[in-house]
Amino acid sequence: MVDVLNIYLADKAPKHSDPSITKARVMTIAEWWGDKTLADVNGSTCREYVSHRTSQARKTAKPDKTGNPARMVTAAGARRELEDLRSAINYHRNEGLCSEIVGVALPEKSAPSEDWLTRSEAARLIWAAWRAKQKFGECITDRDVGRHVARFILVGVYTGTRHAAICSAAFTPAVGRGHIDTASGVFYRRRQGARQTNKRQPPVRLPSRLLAHLRRWERLGIAKHAVVEWNGKPVVSVRKSFAAAATAAKIDRHITPHICRHTAATWAMQRGANVWDAAGWLGMSPELLERVYGHHHPDYQHDVAERMSGQDRDRNAVNKRGLTAMNVTKTTEKTRNVR
Repeated sequence: MVDVLNIYLADKAPKHSDPSITKARVMTIAEWWGDKTLADVNGSTCREYVSHRTSQARKTAKPDKTGNPARMVTAAGARRELEDLRSAINYHRNEGLCSEIVGVALPEKSAPSEDWLTRSEAARLIWAAWRAKQKFGECITDRDVGRHVARFILVGVYTGTRHAAICSAAFTPAVGRGHIDTASGVFYRRRQGARQTNKRQPPVRLPSRLLAHLRRWERLGIAKHAVVEWNGKPVVSVRKSFAAAATAAKIDRHITPHICRHTAATWAMQRGANVWDAAGWLGMSPELLERVYGHHHPDYQHDVAERMSGQDRDRNAVNKRGLTAMNVTKTTEKTRNVR
């Protein structure tokens, strides 16, 4: 299995949006699958792997420093690793290095996350990142260390763009990077030269508030080479700094940079955005937007609710006015008979 994974790392991983993340996952896979063969891959061993991984703490967990219990690997995380294993095996077969079809059994997909930031939480998170200072032991310096994260959050919640696309965005077109055109107010999210994938990255029209910030950053040279940069260099990830900002903002649940995308979709629905337009803007299908975020829309099921609470004379055979008319007729007839 080691050969299968090494070929995948050499040929396919460099073409991914963040090869370092793919490499880290593949190395984790190799720790358990490395001494096995393709013949050992079946439903039983895949389930054993999921059980093994979900009993482990995440590598980023630092309970000794934080004082909090270590967060464990989730079934979704194990599934993502098995997806890489499946890709590596399929690539190995497609290259003609194996004639057998080997199936990888995946655990069921987790329900999509519905967590999002309120406007108050987003403001606290941005402010905490903006004020973050460098620490040396117990000593706090005057050096700013989180303002690039504040810029990331602003772009994330106002455009719903994925983490990697924001980190790779520049103010000038460049191969391998996305491009924000502040003159036209358009964010070209897909990296120049990159192929289209299932994760759609259509150009997005920038909201006026965000565009004002971006033009100021560009004009003042705050972000020279990239929208999100640290020490004058583009950053690959803001995950660690984002987690530190979340702690400083006293957000009492675990959140990742991807919550910015959930937040943008939720805010768009709460403001009554058209589902088709919002889906195109976010780069997702209208069906997915409706299924995951549609209940936030102010008109969600409004038409059905109104129809259920109203009275339709044509469909309701038992009608109050009709009953009244019938009663009057019968009373009149009885009166005539008495006379």
